[in-house]
Amino acid sequence: MVCYHVAYYFPRGEDHMVVAEALDFPGGLSQGIDLADARLMIASAIKDVAQMLLEEGKPVPTPNSKATAAYADIIELVPLSLEAGAAES
Repeated sequence: MVCYHVAYYFPRGEDHMVVAEALDFPGGLSQGIDLADARLMIASAIKDVAQMLLEEGKPVPTPNSKATAAYADIIELVPLSLEAGAAES
């Protein structure tokens, strides 16, 4: 299973959303109303972008074990879960 590093940034000031950024998956950015929602949203965003890349014949990004974010409140691994589908005719 492939896992990507995701940084979560908690609300500050007037911002009321938790921001989620996949550090080693370009284009992986989302937000949620709380941490649980942000976790669901970033997993969905990573899955959607990965599916698009594969449909275009492109590889998914390779996880980077050294991915960091200086100002993140939490960094955790998020698995990429893809389902194999039948080829379209």
